[in-house]
Amino acid sequence: MDTDYFKSHEMSWGTLGTVRPFPNFHPDRDVMEIQSALERKDAVTLVRILTNRNNDQRQEIVKTFKEITQKDLQAGLKKALSGEVETLLLELLMPPLEFEANRLQQAMVGLGTDEETLLEILCTRTGKQLQDIAAAYSYLHKKDLEKELKGETSGDFSKLVLALLHKESVSAPVERDIESLSATLNGKKADVGPWIQILTSRYPEHLDKVLMGLELQCGQVVNEVLEKKFTGDVRLGLKVLAQCIQNPNAYLAKRLTSTKAAIVQGVMVAHSEEDLLCIRAAYLKLTGTSLYTALQ
Repeated sequence: MDTDYFKSHEMSWGTLGTVRPFPNFHPDRDVMEIQSALERKDAVTLVRILTNRNNDQRQEIVKTFKEITQKDLQAGLKKALSGEVETLLLELLMPPLEFEANRLQQAMVGLGTDEETLLEILCTRTGKQLQDIAAAYSYLHKKDLEKELKGETSGDFSKLVLALLHKESVSAPVERDIESLSATLNGKKADVGPWIQILTSRYPEHLDKVLMGLELQCGQVVNEVLEKKFTGDVRLGLKVLAQCIQNPNAYLAKRLTSTKAAIVQGVMVAHSEEDLLCIRAAYLKLTGTSLYTALQ
């Protein structure tokens, strides 16, 4: 893996993560301990080290492991471990852009498409982050992300997905956007065009005001409006997008209630250095149980 490529396309992660840089970091010491743990197939030690280093430090460990042992750390993990813990540690070794690009690829591989994972990434990432993820996708898979999404989706849902991939932040009057969306609801079936155009081309704070104003005008929450007026995948897409505009942490907390390891690990690894503390608080509010207790 060309780590210089990913260093030149870094995302700007936040500071509300649960994983922080490990103080007094010595990659050579970590490598010696990891090498010994791999020989013993000691998953506990491997988890302790790799979950207590941030991604930059893990990349340094991968590099130092190769220099000292002349071996590939990922290959060593595959040999020593199996199952979900193997998958998790391999995911932790991926740079953030590679990880998100890989999640998108996995959501489209094989029979059927995992629309929810596509939507999770497209709705919670900024336009700039999505540009960087698309570049990483092209670099890793030698395929164009937009073309892949086109091939996996159809109709209005495809239009929404592609608009999300190229989302913008254009200024516009809040009242005008409220009226434009409200006007689509007069008939039996709503016109999806203005919804896609507005919800993928404004600042999040602006859209939150627009949806709040629409709810006051309709006397219904947006989720109910979308449920009644739209059908199929585009309804799912608009509902996820609206949730991510109004409360992205609550949406991601809801994703963590899944019993599927791939979904839980995907959200936690992707947000571990960014905003997992906020998602954890939202999970407690949503379920009445701490995420720590639920995972145990």
